[in-house]
Amino acid sequence: MTEPARNQLSRRTLLAGATAVAGGTLAAGTVGHAATEPAGLGPVRIRPGDPRYENLLRGNNFRFTGQPEEIRVVSSAEQVVRAVAEAARTGRRIAPRSGGHCFENFTADPQVRLLLDLSPMDEVGYDPAMKAFAVQPGATLGQVYRRLFQGWGVTIPGGSCPAVGAGGHFAGGGYGALSRRYGSVVDHLYGVEVVVADRDGTARAVVATREPEDPNRELWWAHTGGGGGNFGVVTRYWLRSPGATGEPSRLLPPSPRTMLERVVSWAWAGMTEQAFTRLLRNFGVWHERNSEPGARPAGLYAILLLSHHSAGYFSLAMQIDADLPGAEGLVAEFLAAVTEGTGVKPIDDRHQRMPWLHKMTWPGTGEAGDASARRYKNKAGYLRRSLTDRQLAAVHHHLAKTIATPSATMLLIGYGGQVQAVPPEATAIAQRGAVMKAVYSTTWTDERQDDTHLAWIRAFYRDVYLDTGGVPVPGEVSDGSYINYPDNDLADPGQNTSGVPAHTLYYGDNYPRLQRVKARWDPRGIFRHALGVEPPA
Repeated sequence: MTEPARNQLSRRTLLAGATAVAGGTLAAGTVGHAATEPAGLGPVRIRPGDPRYENLLRGNNFRFTGQPEEIRVVSSAEQVVRAVAEAARTGRRIAPRSGGHCFENFTADPQVRLLLDLSPMDEVGYDPAMKAFAVQPGATLGQVYRRLFQGWGVTIPGGSCPAVGAGGHFAGGGYGALSRRYGSVVDHLYGVEVVVADRDGTARAVVATREPEDPNRELWWAHTGGGGGNFGVVTRYWLRSPGATGEPSRLLPPSPRTMLERVVSWAWAGMTEQAFTRLLRNFGVWHERNSEPGARPAGLYAILLLSHHSAGYFSLAMQIDADLPGAEGLVAEFLAAVTEGTGVKPIDDRHQRMPWLHKMTWPGTGEAGDASARRYKNKAGYLRRSLTDRQLAAVHHHLAKTIATPSATMLLIGYGGQVQAVPPEATAIAQRGAVMKAVYSTTWTDERQDDTHLAWIRAFYRDVYLDTGGVPVPGEVSDGSYINYPDNDLADPGQNTSGVPAHTLYYGDNYPRLQRVKARWDPRGIFRHALGVEPPA
């Protein structure tokens, strides 16, 4: 193979990576302006014509380029309060950006006039007043993992892309290689600090926690999967596992010491449709049968990386904490279950053990190797069970027979496990019964190819969900989609002919409650985007 199989875990393939916090803790419900500006960068105002403007303008997806009147780089909650107050006073559309990895144009919409760059707000540490770990939104996942590990040997079950900002990842739910064992990131979210704007335009920072008596608790709940950019600007998260007490090293899940990874690849050449669809069905059935919270198989995380036939091969990546009893055997059992009855022989089978921190923070993990390949379109869906035979045939058709680039792919990602231990209404994540996530992706470099790539992935997605109006309508097989993989097509009646609105696909029965939170905390509708939560009619 020309490319090591382990390097397939790229952003466009996977989507699917200390010291105490300086300053005081916001223990009260709201705070006003600080008397003096804390030390640090900002606020820096960058406008068109400034040589920094073009460099800071774009996010990760180069399909979208906004033209804000100003990019404001901020480093404190006080600076965010002033920016939100100014936007409310002047009527300028504002959008916060932490890591910039949004798949759609939420921060690059042409109507956004004030782009708030939160990247300097990247502190991670232990807050003794809250008895929780504090993470600012500009901290990348790599920074979060490293600092939690260095200081206390703990972690969170987040994603594998180390450059993704905590700001959006946490608010949308957050999941990763440890989620089957420890749940979603928001299952460990204790509190949030959010800058909101009242009806009269007054901006303030509000602290909301999961404590039952907290009068702001609903604002906390909305950030347990309600998505970023809907209710205000998060300036700090606090993390502590439910029921955890004692020393900081006992307040979050322990970091694994070593990860065992096995990546098996098969050639497209000679792969029959029967063998291909049997592999996919086996993968799905295993997850149907092995996703109970606390069960031994919940320690295993697997991704079926279904590259387009023009790539020459596709792969199965398996990861597990190497110190779990019987880890090697569980991986072998899983691989045997996935390949049962297929008769396929791998062209590559790699085993490796690596330190957990290296796995989660190495710059090559979860990021594309080619920095110019920054135009992409992703679509997604939750799965309660394996795809149907008709759907599997559609997947085979679009990956094995249509014309596309080697970067075109579909992922089946293991989910469930401890995620299912939390009731759907306990957090804003409604899809607690899902056992897998499906992700459809294509990337390219030349904007002249936009229409071609968009047409391919839309046809693929529409064909898979043909029986339900071209989208993953909740039912026996599907369960909507994941807001951290936003897809504006779901709100387009030309692409979504199901009659089921996008907000139902993303939030299910939790949407009315999110609307009530929106009405209370963003009464002027200052924070909005193409898939934003709308107030009740």
